Amino acid sequence: MILKRQYLFVHIKGNLPYALLVYGACFHCVFCSYNPRLTLKQGDAPLLYNRNYSHTALFHQEGSKSLIVGGINHVLHFDVDSRQIVENFTLNPRCGEGSCENAVTVIERFEDYTFVCGTNGEQPQCWKLFPRESNHSTEVVDGTGISPHTSSQNSLSLVADGDLYAAAPLYSDGTLLQFRRKAGKRTSIWMYDQWVSEPTFISSFLAQRKNDPLNEKLYVLFREKNSDTSPEADPWISRVARVCKVDEGGPKQLLQNIWTSFLKARLVCGIPRESLYFNRLQDVFIQHADDWRDSRVYALFSSSWNSTAVCIYSLAELDDVFEYSSFKGYSEAIPTPRPGTCVKQSNSIPISTLQIIKDHPEMKDWIQPIQKETPFFTSNKNFTKIAIDRVQASDDSMHNVLLLATGILACDVLVQMSTY
Repeated sequence: MILKRQYLFVHIKGNLPYALLVYGACFHCVFCSYNPRLTLKQGDAPLLYNRNYSHTALFHQEGSKSLIVGGINHVLHFDVDSRQIVENFTLNPRCGEGSCENAVTVIERFEDYTFVCGTNGEQPQCWKLFPRESNHSTEVVDGTGISPHTSSQNSLSLVADGDLYAAAPLYSDGTLLQFRRKAGKRTSIWMYDQWVSEPTFISSFLAQRKNDPLNEKLYVLFREKNSDTSPEADPWISRVARVCKVDEGGPKQLLQNIWTSFLKARLVCGIPRESLYFNRLQDVFIQHADDWRDSRVYALFSSSWNSTAVCIYSLAELDDVFEYSSFKGYSEAIPTPRPGTCVKQSNSIPISTLQIIKDHPEMKDWIQPIQKETPFFTSNKNFTKIAIDRVQASDDSMHNVLLLATGILACDVLVQMSTY
């Protein structure tokens, strides 16, 4: 059985980004007994810049033939077919007390423009970039809470159903890092400070429910500092948080302009019979399905002994933890509506429900992978990135291909021989 696929890679080699194109790459099917190496063939015309970059942001809209790349002070718009630069935006920073560079950290398609944010000399700023043929000029907006102050600080962004969500520290020292709704048709809201401890946000996504938009939820995957400080405990713990898309914050008495539906649960990946767990979430890939219940979360973890693992989660099973688990540290009767329930007017939620969200947002039950006894894949290599591709083999059967990258030069390919 042979799987065929053509891939475009934008890669960093010696801090120099350039395009690598694989023409008709063939992956022979194996049963995960070893990791076949994907051979990369350099294209005829490498895309060279006039300087070395140590930071790159990428954006590709599904189905589009365009790739947008952000570096330092520049945003380049590539045509994938011709491998030509069709637009080059220069974003000059305002020089403050710190760096005078503008490292692009956020690229999203928002409303009718490309929304780009950068560090802007440690004074975060965003730009609305309109197509060349439009009559609009570039607009500038405040980027605080959307872009970090430096490219080394943690951040993420998401555009979902006309709203912009972001996680970035409010202050230059990296503090007050939260997941917020920052712009769009709904109210801007944020997190309660005590809900997370020194988080590193990894990924976020909206699970669409075409026939039930009221109950559509956003999921945020992150790792945070472990409250268990015993010597045998890993200093970090992996989490999934959930909020309602329609959440507009609470009443003036409690959680005003703060998520009223925020819940979090521990994400488990390990070998329970040996008490071995991979606690440090590194990267996530979401394989969406027409029915949200059939969607799969592929999560890449690392461990304290320098190994990595991939665990696969059913979104339906993951969501059941939030729907049915008891609340950690809370033993009284659960009020109605249950904390985390999506309602049309969140500012009308009873105080008794909001109080549990504020003080006991963590689920007692843990989120288990589909394979509960062992990870789907483990390795002694230090993988940091994961992607999944759905491909058709020569016999017309469909398979999930796992692409795992170390973040340096290597990309391993596995063929998933299962129906997950």
